[in-house]
Amino acid sequence: MSQNLEIEFKNIITKQEFEKLKNYFQLNNDLFFTQENHYFDTSEFALKQRGCALRIRLKDFKYELTLKQPYQDGLLETNEWIDPASVEKMFQTGEIINKPIRSLIEKMNIDPSHIQYFGSLTTNRAEREYENGLIVLDHSYYLNIEDFEIEYEVSNRQEGQSTFFTLLKQLNIPIRETDNKIKRFYNEKYNQQTHF
Repeated sequence: MSQNLEIEFKNIITKQEFEKLKNYFQLNNDLFFTQENHYFDTSEFALKQRGCALRIRLKDFKYELTLKQPYQDGLLETNEWIDPASVEKMFQTGEIINKPIRSLIEKMNIDPSHIQYFGSLTTNRAEREYENGLIVLDHSYYLNIEDFEIEYEVSNRQEGQSTFFTLLKQLNIPIRETDNKIKRFYNEKYNQQTHF
């Protein structure tokens, strides 16, 4: 198990702004890679209600289970590598075999046996080092939705925010209040469930 603090800024962008940023950072299509995230919660969205999220991502040909929780001025990520059999079991039943993340969910007074698979989000991503941080361009697909965003991952919140907003202003991209991918996915899933 590993833990790290994630501090990032994000902005939803249009397809035209996405193309502008690709050109600005010289990110041709060969520099993009695909990652698929699989999301889990209870039918009552108990994790979402606490500002948390649970996902599985295939990374470097291995599966990583991640629990994201609010922490100070960022998100605390708890990560564990899990075997393919455990992944398949989670897809089918929602059961979390790995004890550390299961234990963290129990500490939030959520019954891990109520966790279920919600679906997947696929992202085409490119990254570029920029001003003491990492610029990330994402083109994502989930639940019949397609969106584009820019992220800026940093270790210093104040410095990062200033750099990010300056970049957007310089490129005439409006600052838009943007939820993270997990929240956008959950909000769309919730909307679809409540409209049927």
